[in-house]
Order: sequence, then C-alpha cells, then structure tokens
Amino acid sequence: MSTLYNEDLAPLSKDKRTWGWFEIFNVWSNDIQSLFGYTLAASLFLTYGLSGWSVFSGIIVAGVFVMVLVNLMGKPSVEHGIPFPVMARVSMGVRGANFPAVLRAIVAIFWYGAQTYFASTAVALLLRSFFPDTVATLLGMTAIDWVSFLIVWSFQVALFMRGIDMISKFLNFAGVLVYVIMIALTIILFVSAGGATLITEIGTIFTGIGNYTGSSLGAWFTVVGTMIAYFAAVVINYGDFSRFVKSEKAMRTGNLLGLPLNIAFFSLIALIITAGTVVVFGETITNPTDIIDAVDYLPLTVVAAIAFFFATVGINLVANFIPPAYDLANLSPARINFKVGGLITSAFALVIGGLWVSLVSQIGIFNFVNTFGAVLAPIYGIMMVDYYMVKNQTLNVDELFNASEDGKYYYDNGWNRRALLAFILPAVFSLATVWMPALSFLNGFGWVIGAALGGIIYYAIAKK
Repeated sequence: MSTLYNEDLAPLSKDKRTWGWFEIFNVWSNDIQSLFGYTLAASLFLTYGLSGWSVFSGIIVAGVFVMVLVNLMGKPSVEHGIPFPVMARVSMGVRGANFPAVLRAIVAIFWYGAQTYFASTAVALLLRSFFPDTVATLLGMTAIDWVSFLIVWSFQVALFMRGIDMISKFLNFAGVLVYVIMIALTIILFVSAGGATLITEIGTIFTGIGNYTGSSLGAWFTVVGTMIAYFAAVVINYGDFSRFVKSEKAMRTGNLLGLPLNIAFFSLIALIITAGTVVVFGETITNPTDIIDAVDYLPLTVVAAIAFFFATVGINLVANFIPPAYDLANLSPARINFKVGGLITSAFALVIGGLWVSLVSQIGIFNFVNTFGAVLAPIYGIMMVDYYMVKNQTLNVDELFNASEDGKYYYDNGWNRRALLAFILPAVFSLATVWMPALSFLNGFGWVIGAALGGIIYYAIAKK
C-alpha cells in the first residue's frame, strides 16, 4: 500500500457522502456564531460611521465573495471525495502538499487551544452561578477556571473520537440552538426596552455613528475586507467539508444560505441586541458575556452560558480541529490517521489553552500565527489556477496516492518547482501585510491580493 494512503485520506465513496445543504449551512452558522463573531458583527455598525444599509451591503458582498471562493475550492472535493491536503498534491506535488498542510495545521492548532479556553469561560460563567470560587490561582486561572477548561477540552476530544457523523450532528444542533437563544435574547431586550424606544435606537445606529476619519468608500471596503479576513482560514481547507456532500448543487445551496444570507441575518440580530443594550443599560455593549452580566438574571445566565459553549465549540470544530486532523495525517499517512491527528491537536491545545492567561496571550504571538495564515493565500490562488486553468478540471485520483518517481504528481522529487516559484513573491507580499504598518490599510484584502498574485504568477510559469 502506498505511503501516501490511509482510509481517512482516501476518496470517500458516494454512498458515504451523506451531507446536504443543511449540514453545509451549519458549518457556516457555527463559524460565525462565536463570541468574537458576534462582537465583530455588532462593531461594524458602530465603528465606521456608515449607514446600516451600507454596512449590510458590505457584509453581503463579502459573503458572496467568500461563497465564490469556497464553491471553487469545494467542487473537486465534492466530485472526488478528497480532503484539502490530498487536493493540494495536484498542484504542489505529493510531498509538496505537506507544506501548506503544515502551515494550516499550525494556525488551526494555536487557535484550537485559544478557543478551547474561550469556550471554557462560558462554562465558568455557569459554574460561578452555583458554586463559590477560590481566590488562589494557578497560571492565572482559578479552580473553577481549570475545571471549566478541562470539561471543554474533554468534551471536544470525546466528540471528535465519535467520528465525523457525530460532529455533523453536533454542528446541526449547535447552529440551530444558538439562533434560538439569540432570538430569545432579542425578544427579552425588545420587551425590556419597549418596542418603540428600541426601534428609535436602532434607527440612530442605522444612520451611522463612529469616529472613523476616512472616506465612506474606504470604510465600506474596510467592512468587506474585515469579513473576508474572518472567513479566510476556512476557505483554504473547505474541501475537508465539501467531500461529505452528496452533490455540488447541495454544496452551492448550503454556501448561499450559510454565507451571504446567514451572515446578514446574524448581523441583524447583533444590531438589534446592541441597540437594546443602549436603551436598557445606558451604554453600548458588544460583548455577549458583558450583556449577560448586566442582565444579572440566573435563568438567562444558564441558557446563555450553554449557548456560548455550543457556539464556541462549534467554530472550534469547523475551523480548528478537523483541518489539522487531516493535515497531520497527510504528513505520515501510514502512522497518523484522522483520529490520531485529532489527538495530537488536542494535546497541543491542552498546553496552549492552559497557558493562555499566564503566558500565551501576553507575548504578542498573534502576528506569528497571522504570518502562517497570510502565506496560505498564494497557495489558494495556485491550487485554483492549476485545477481550473492549467489542468482544465481533470485529475487522476489514483495518481494522488502514487509516491513513485514516475507518478503523475511526483514532479521534482515530490515537489512542484513551478508552484514553489510562483509562491515566493506573493508570500513576501502577504507577510508584509502582517508585519509592515504601512500596508495595514489593506486589511482583509491582503489575503485576496496574495491569492490573486499566486494564481497569476503560477499561470504564467506553468504555461511556459
């Protein structure tokens, strides 16, 4: 058997592709329904001085743009049932595919540890409602903090070990549950604030507030770029999910409902709740946990803590657990399968999350993680141009698992030199958008430009 093969990386047979549009819709629901996602959506209406319609249009345009990107990335995986690192072998080479896979795994593993800690704060919020906490801390965390962290970490491992079918059921449940709770919170604030007063405050925010000093057009592009950047991490490895879908039509429907329409609806709820906090509490509150603290009502605290827990675990599975499980398996398929890759990810998460308060969050590590994420942008452009424009949407699935020198995707000692050459210049640009303040104005468009440059240069080299 090939050293490039194991059952988890192998093409998924059509009878095992059971996902429809609803499962894909909930992949995106779980991706946006995090504490950070809510705060981001609410802040877009408060920061840039744009009218509500302008913000909504920017959000929808970003959603449509990301939808196009993932439709392109997802199509070959729907057709052939292969995950991202195997698809990367087509353009990068059977060994070269490990390069983007490792970069994606590093980003995901770091954020998996961080999000595990963030999810544990929801459990801690719940436990403190019933039990007294200790004053003493270990690595900056109290006894309840540690118990909560270990509960979340263990829950995610147990869920993951049940396999992708159970993960899918969890995502479907979590996506719906969080929306039910958010709508309930909206109704509570609507009643507490008085409908007419709340509508007036929504109108105030809708007219455009904030201290943004740039032009309206610049602000609008910033909104679009910010939303694109939010979803960029999942774009590159979208094949890890689309491989489970029954048909390309189901995938496209799920992406349409789950991206532009879902994001707009989620943002609308965030806007209403934010306006409600102004009326009820006299201040703008964009952090959901702060809203719950301000309400100070035990039943709501319990329900909200459950919602925060499910929301954060959901995005963690989508963006940070499933991707590195496949990516690590690709490093050594004979030794590492999907579950072993997940356990390795969990082990790192235990360290990163456990040290989050005392060390990791204090050392300014975000730029280093963003660096790995930024250099993935040219890989996307290279992969898409290679598949659609150079190879004209044809690939030999058997050859993706052929490690011999005469293999179709062996290229130069397992690496595609042309892809590497096309990667260098765009990667430098992508790195500059992270490390050079002069390029910070690009925001999320740094990823888009890096991907475009990678594709253009690769096409020029490949055609020669």
